[in-house]
Amino acid sequence: MTDAVLVERRDAVLWLTINRPERRNAINETVIRTIAGAISDAPKNPAIRAIVLTGAGDKAFCAGGDLAPAADGAPFSVDPANPRNFVVDLFKVIEDCPLPIIARVNGHALAGGLGLLCACDLAVAVDTATFGTPESRIGLFPMMIMPYLMRTLPRRRLMELCITGDPITAQEALAAGLVNEVVPATELDAAMDRWLDRITSRAPTAIRLGKMGFHAMQDMELRQALEYAQLMLPMMARTEDAKEGFAAFQQKRQPNWTGR
Repeated sequence: MTDAVLVERRDAVLWLTINRPERRNAINETVIRTIAGAISDAPKNPAIRAIVLTGAGDKAFCAGGDLAPAADGAPFSVDPANPRNFVVDLFKVIEDCPLPIIARVNGHALAGGLGLLCACDLAVAVDTATFGTPESRIGLFPMMIMPYLMRTLPRRRLMELCITGDPITAQEALAAGLVNEVVPATELDAAMDRWLDRITSRAPTAIRLGKMGFHAMQDMELRQALEYAQLMLPMMARTEDAKEGFAAFQQKRQPNWTGR
């Protein structure tokens, strides 16, 4: 384990904190692979019901790839004999994760940091955060994170961000659907507690199978998605959590979820 990422279990939630505030929580290979490993391992523990991704300090959630001249694991390094990028490896792990992942956006989310935000299922941000893809200012384009940007932002808003490289405010990010809620910094932790309580009190099996279905259907044609949906719903209804949910509803009591 590396100090560049703090991995902490808090009750039913796994917290992952990028711990490089002196580099505005910029990511390198060590950071990415540590996050990927923690997310990959989390579903193996049935007691973990959600994952939070955040940054240390109050300045930046993540400023993107570490562009320092001597930065280890620069995001643009590639082995021509094995041209696989560790950022893509992380995105694949996130895509396969059955647990809800919530971004706690404690500061600016830029470039690759914006990609990490978009890869999460939900996001809560401080009102002082800015969001953007400044790559065009240094001769690049946000290619690696584009698949998630395209699935989160409206087309013209996305093209504006990518072409101009200009950032947007937290309120503009909220209006564009980048985040679910914007709060003052003093209220961020309370807001996260509310979201996590809402998430961890719901049926874990429903969330797990629901995420699986969402990710499968988002790239299907309409008829394929309808066929998939009509097969998935009866399967979900046969789970122990679904039966418990129906029973609790009828008996007017709180359900006791087992995750099965």
